[in-house]
Amino acid sequence: MTYCVGLNLDEGIVMLADSRTNAGVDSIATFGKMHLWQQPGERVLALATAGNLSLSQSVVSLLRDGFTDADGKSYDLMLATRMFEAAGMVGAAIREVARRDGEALKENGIEPNLTMLLGGQIAGRPPQVYMLYFAGNFIRATRDTPYLQIGEAKYGKPILDRVIVPETPLLQAAKCALISMDSTLRSNISVGLPLDLLILRKDEFKPALHRRIDAEDPYFNDIRRRWGEGLRSVFATVPDPDWGL
Repeated sequence: MTYCVGLNLDEGIVMLADSRTNAGVDSIATFGKMHLWQQPGERVLALATAGNLSLSQSVVSLLRDGFTDADGKSYDLMLATRMFEAAGMVGAAIREVARRDGEALKENGIEPNLTMLLGGQIAGRPPQVYMLYFAGNFIRATRDTPYLQIGEAKYGKPILDRVIVPETPLLQAAKCALISMDSTLRSNISVGLPLDLLILRKDEFKPALHRRIDAEDPYFNDIRRRWGEGLRSVFATVPDPDWGL
């Protein structure tokens, strides 16, 4: 399994993904789940993946090379003129992989599953973040809901709900995303280090930060410690119930 989150903010975009892939408690591996396309000064696109690894790698390969679907329509992510069109191309790639491999997986008792987060900006258009499903359909982050999650989303959601608004500065949003990830790491063994963190500042069309965070990262370890101690400290200040026990 995995956990990925994408935040669409006034200053730009923050995306964070773990890298654990496991097929059982005794089969754990690390695969990067953040993929980047960029043309400096013109566009930068990032794709984070969750679900079946073979399907996600196939989708990324199609998008890297460009592809033609079963109806003869050609797709090239670097030629998309807006993020909505880019999301449609990712959806088409998902459907093409599903067409090729979906039935074979089902025949072998494997239920195909795949979700993706696409975030980025194309010149002349605003930054946007989309979540794509296995059917190739998608939704977009909005000002009312400025973040989207895939994978093991429930553990890291509360901190995002309490903190993230469109006006949140990028560095604070990155900190919040890392705390959200820490909550997930502590509660679910199927999510694991290292992490890939990406910050895209609006209208720069290149990563402001693209960082791999491992178990030795001093900042991540510091905020994990501070967040745990802070929660315990706040908990201790909450009065016990006066129930006469």
